[in-house]
Amino acid sequence: MTFQEQILQGIPAELPARREIPKDANRAPKRKDILSVEEKQLAIRNALRYFPKEWHKELAAEFAQELKDYGRIYMYRLKPEYKMYARPIEEYPAKCQQAAAIMMMIQNNLDPAVAQHPEELITYGGNGAVFQNWAQYLLTMQYLATMTDEQTLNMYSGHPMGLFPSSKEAPRVVVTNGMVIPNYSSPDHWEKFNALGVSQYGQMTAGSYMYIGPQGIVHGTTITVMNAFRKMLKKGESSKGKIFLTAGLGGMSGAQPKAGDIAGCITVCAEVNPKAATKRYEQGWVDVLVDSMDNLIARVKQAQANEEVVSIAYIGNVVDVWERFDKENIFVHIGSDQTSLHIPWTGGYYPAGITYEESNRMIREEPEQFKVKVQESLRRHAAAINRHTAKGTYFFDYGNAFLLEASRAGADIMAPNGIDFRYPSYVQDIVGPMCFDYGFGPFRWVCASGKPEDLDQTDEIAMRVLQEIMENSPEEIQLQMQDNITWIKNAKKNKLVVGSQARILYADAEGRSKIAEAFNKAIGEGKIGPVVLGRDHHDVSGTDSPFRETSNIYDGSKFTADMAIQNVIGDSFRGATWVSIHNGGGVGWGEVINGGFGMFLDGTQEADVRLKRMLLYDVNNGIARRSWARNDGALFAIKREMERTPSLKITLPNMVEDDLLKGLF
Repeated sequence: MTFQEQILQGIPAELPARREIPKDANRAPKRKDILSVEEKQLAIRNALRYFPKEWHKELAAEFAQELKDYGRIYMYRLKPEYKMYARPIEEYPAKCQQAAAIMMMIQNNLDPAVAQHPEELITYGGNGAVFQNWAQYLLTMQYLATMTDEQTLNMYSGHPMGLFPSSKEAPRVVVTNGMVIPNYSSPDHWEKFNALGVSQYGQMTAGSYMYIGPQGIVHGTTITVMNAFRKMLKKGESSKGKIFLTAGLGGMSGAQPKAGDIAGCITVCAEVNPKAATKRYEQGWVDVLVDSMDNLIARVKQAQANEEVVSIAYIGNVVDVWERFDKENIFVHIGSDQTSLHIPWTGGYYPAGITYEESNRMIREEPEQFKVKVQESLRRHAAAINRHTAKGTYFFDYGNAFLLEASRAGADIMAPNGIDFRYPSYVQDIVGPMCFDYGFGPFRWVCASGKPEDLDQTDEIAMRVLQEIMENSPEEIQLQMQDNITWIKNAKKNKLVVGSQARILYADAEGRSKIAEAFNKAIGEGKIGPVVLGRDHHDVSGTDSPFRETSNIYDGSKFTADMAIQNVIGDSFRGATWVSIHNGGGVGWGEVINGGFGMFLDGTQEADVRLKRMLLYDVNNGIARRSWARNDGALFAIKREMERTPSLKITLPNMVEDDLLKGLF
C-alpha cells in the first residue's frame, strides 16, 4: 500500500502482525502500577473498543501485557511502518489543505529526530503526548484525510471523538488535553486516568501539534541567558569564558546548549540519559560530550582560560556537578535547571547517587522509596546551589517546578518571609517584564512545502518587516526589537532546524501581524508555498501558570485561568485553523492551564482577514490582563495598541497610593 492508502484506511482491515520495538529507541520510563484489578480490566475494555470483536481475544492478552510491562497501553502493533516525518503538504491525501497541514504537523511531532519517546507518542517533557496510543493516531489521520472544510474534528485527550458539521470559518480541529475536574488533578490522578486510557498530558505544544523541535524554545532561552548575563556582568563586559550551568537535554531542555552558544558563554549541561545527550551531540546542538567528571573539570578550566564560547554536555547528574564545582572553586556566573520536575516521580528528575538504570527500576518497583530518594537529592541540589549563590552566582528557576518541588522536599529555598522562593522565576526577573508585558513572545511558522529555500525567504521577509517596524519603535521596546532582528539575521547560520522547515521569532502583535501579512502576500504571488503559523503556549496570552508564565502577576489573580480559556475561545472564532487547551504543561498537571493555536496561510484574501483579526486578539488578550494587574510595561503596550486600533477598548486600572493603605487594618 502507498503512504496515502495507509493514511486513508485508518484502523487496518486485517490485524497487523506483532512488531518488535527498535532496540536503540529512547523509551519512555515504565509508569506506576496504580490501577486496581477492576480498573485494569476497565483499561483493557477501553482499549478494545477501537477494534472489531474478532480481534479482542488476541489483543486483550497483548494489551494486558503492555499494561503490566509499561503501565500504559500503547498498542505498539498498530504503529505504521512508513517513516514518520513532516512531508511536503501535497503528499498528504486530503480534501482540504488545512487538514493536510495539520497532518504534517502531527507527523513532525512524532518524528524520531524531534520526539523524545516516539514509540510511545511522546514528544517532550517525559510525558508530553500527541496521542495515548497508535489506534488514536491512525483514526485521527484518517479523519483529517477525509474531512471537508465544513467539518470540525474534536480531539479528547488524544482520542478523535469524530467529525462534526461546522463552517469554513470554524477551526478544523479543536483539541483538549487533560481537562479533568479541578479536584482530580493530582499527579496520581494523571497516572490513573492515563493508564485507563481516558486522559493524557499534552504538555504545551506536544498535544497541540505545534512543536518544532528544540528550536521552539532556543530563542526564549537565548533571550533569558543573554539578559541573565546582562544582570550579572558590568556594562560592556563579555560573557565569553563565563559559565552557565544547568541540566536537561531532552525535548525542550535540549535547546540550552545551543542558546548558550548564541549568547556567547561556556554552557555546562548535565543529562543522566546517555541517549538524550548523544542525540543532541549528534544533531549539533552541543559541542562537546563528556562522561567523566574529571574530564569535565579539565575541559571547563581550559574553556575558562581561553575565554571560549562552547557548550559541554556531561553524561551524569547535575547535583554532582554543582557539588564538584563548589569544591574546585569553579565560579558559576548563572545557573538554572530544566529537568522535567513537573513529573518528579516518573522519570522527570533522577536522584543523585543512583544510576539511571536503577532509578528506572525503582520508578516501577519501589515508587515510594524512589520518591524519598528524589526529595533527598533535591535537598542536596538546593544546598549546593545555595553555596554557589553565596559566592555571587545568579540562579533563576526556569519554570520547570524546580523550586516548587524543592520546597515540597523541605529544601532551604524559601525567602525570609516564608512565602516566596529565595530565587526568582525567569519570567519574574526577565521574560515577564521585558517581553510578555510588552507583547513579545514566541511566534512560529512552518513552511508546508518542506523546502529550505522557502524558509530562507521567510527569514528575509521577517527581518525586513522588523527592521521597518524598528524605525518608528518607541524607546521602551528598542532592546527587544534589536535582539529579535539579530536573532532572525543569524537564524540560518545557527542551524536551528530539526524536523520541519520551521522558525521561531519573538515578536509583538504588530510584528506578528505584519510578518504574517507579508508571508500571505508572498504565497499569493507564488514566491513561497503555504505557511503554518503558531506559537509556543509559553506566551503573553495563552497560559495561566502561577509559577512561570504569570508569575509576574501581583494582583492576586495569578492562580486564575480566565485568560487562557478566553484566549482559546477567542482565537477559535477569529480565524484559527485549530485551537487547543490543556491542563498541565512545563510545571505540572494541575499547576497550569494553557492554550494554543495553528493558522494556515494559503495566500488568499480570506487568510489575510483571519490573520489580522486573530493575531491582534491572541496577543492583546494577555496584555490587557497584565495591564489590569498594574504591570507598567503592559499598561504602556495596551495604551499604544488602543491608539493604533480604535475599536480596541480596554478597562484600565486606577492606581492607588501606597500611603493610603497604611493603618487601614
